[in-house]
Amino acid sequence: MSYPKIGIRPVIDGRWGGVRESLENQTMGMAYAAAELISKNLTYPDGTPVQCVIGCTTIGGGAEAAKVAEQFSTENVVATLSVTPCWCYGSETMDLDPLTIKAVWGFNGTERPGAVYLAAAMSAHAQRNLPVFSIYGHDVQDADDTSIPADVSEKLLRFARCAVAVGLMRDKAYVNLGGVAMGIAGSNCNADFFQKYLGIRAEWVDMTEIVRRITLEIYDHDEYEKALKWVKANCKEGFDCNAGKNLPEVITKSKVVPADKDWEFIVKQTLVCHDILYGNPKLAEMGWHEESLGRNAIAGGFQGQRQWTDWLPNGDFMEAINNSTFDWNGKKCPTVLATENDTCNGVAMLFEALLTNRAPVFADVRTYWSPEAVERVCGRRPEGVAANGFLHLINSGAAALDATGVSKDESGNGCMKQWFDVTDSDIEAMLGATDWCRANYEYFRGGGFSSHFKTHAEMPVTLVRFNLVDGLGPVLQLAEGWTALLPDDMHEKIDLRTDRTWPTTWFAPRLTGKGAFKDVYSVMANWGANHGAFVYGHIGADLITLASMLRIPVSLHNVEDDAVYRPHTWASYGTRDLESADYRACEQYGPLYR
Repeated sequence: MSYPKIGIRPVIDGRWGGVRESLENQTMGMAYAAAELISKNLTYPDGTPVQCVIGCTTIGGGAEAAKVAEQFSTENVVATLSVTPCWCYGSETMDLDPLTIKAVWGFNGTERPGAVYLAAAMSAHAQRNLPVFSIYGHDVQDADDTSIPADVSEKLLRFARCAVAVGLMRDKAYVNLGGVAMGIAGSNCNADFFQKYLGIRAEWVDMTEIVRRITLEIYDHDEYEKALKWVKANCKEGFDCNAGKNLPEVITKSKVVPADKDWEFIVKQTLVCHDILYGNPKLAEMGWHEESLGRNAIAGGFQGQRQWTDWLPNGDFMEAINNSTFDWNGKKCPTVLATENDTCNGVAMLFEALLTNRAPVFADVRTYWSPEAVERVCGRRPEGVAANGFLHLINSGAAALDATGVSKDESGNGCMKQWFDVTDSDIEAMLGATDWCRANYEYFRGGGFSSHFKTHAEMPVTLVRFNLVDGLGPVLQLAEGWTALLPDDMHEKIDLRTDRTWPTTWFAPRLTGKGAFKDVYSVMANWGANHGAFVYGHIGADLITLASMLRIPVSLHNVEDDAVYRPHTWASYGTRDLESADYRACEQYGPLYR
């Protein structure tokens, strides 16, 4: 892949004859220290360290700024970090490229006024309509102190992590397999949004293409045999809700794939979907060159309901295994594939995956359970993180298996790992905690299998939703919280009130006592749609920073104000009401790719 890189710009006092010469080593030292920090702590989706490009010269004026810009233009630099320990000439040394994400780190020392340059640079960027992130240590350092303080390190890494996510999306595609599912507005793909805000091309592939490739056997036959053998050995079947039912003829005559052939069809469907998104050179060897190219995807969605599921096996296995951190070939990077082609939820999943290298989990935000309602149904109130009530996150069988929470960290706690840290024992545990229930024919006439599990661990997670609002534009919502473990009898009584063939996660958001987070009911009451996506870890601060880079305001979050990190000019839109300032700044600057 063509890796998006962070360009490090060592900015220096341009006065030759003693001043500049005395600062060369210190300035370049800051550049190398920042590059080392980033490359040691951040990775691309394939697990390789994030790459930095250090300017070929220190930058004391416009000529050297242009020289470094030319250097970066050949290196796929998507973000620039200007570093300096001293005073420099602000508007002469700044990065003027409107498409690079920008930050400036000014060394906090008293011998040389790096912080003074930082303030001057912030002013210059504001006047030039170029948002920039300010990085400045809390405590004064000695001039010979080459360490990076913890607060500076946090900002450097957050900036780089989010900027790389922006770069990874650029010039990729979101592939719609089908169109709008059941009138769900979120699955109406807005091509303008993807292009202008994310730099992503929207593409559409009719679902008949999947049928064509299965019918004409346009897939890797060896891979099919391997995958089918693995499925039969590892994907145990669970409860069949259709057993014993006298189903109407409109349902029985709609099942054109025999029940005992479902898995064969589903595995082919999964292979075909992957080939459509990414391509497959094996197809070219088989004489299908066009099909071998793929669609340059970074994410996609499958419509399924109802034009597909009314007569063909559903896409639940295809979606679940794509979003998981493993398949029949072992551990792998998750492929973002949205259920019901909810492109808005696909955006949320994409952000989560790019920021964490972990599996994003698609879910219905189904039900708010108050402590009183739980007590009425179960005879006692919930405890622990669920004591104030919780949300029932449940998907129609297509959730990533990582959400079982049975992978173990170094301390033996249940977790959801970065994909490259997943072990064979983790994979075995996730498969063991999941069964595959035959789809309810009343809803899915074509059959198929839904992943069925419950989340077995209390884990920190962040629930995210992306929305499009007419007259307002794109907005992001997020809620940090924890998955909750309910006693078995309480879990059963509540879970069985919905669909017993689907996966369940109980989610308790962290409450703040005010606004949308004054209680759990208010979180759901202010949620923007019937869907959301969650991922392991409290990543709200990263999501807020990423959204600001893309000029997407955040309408709901429970991240503390001190952790909110946006471009410096956002402060000019107000410092008391950060949410309002965010809206106005995003409106003023507009989408990243106009």
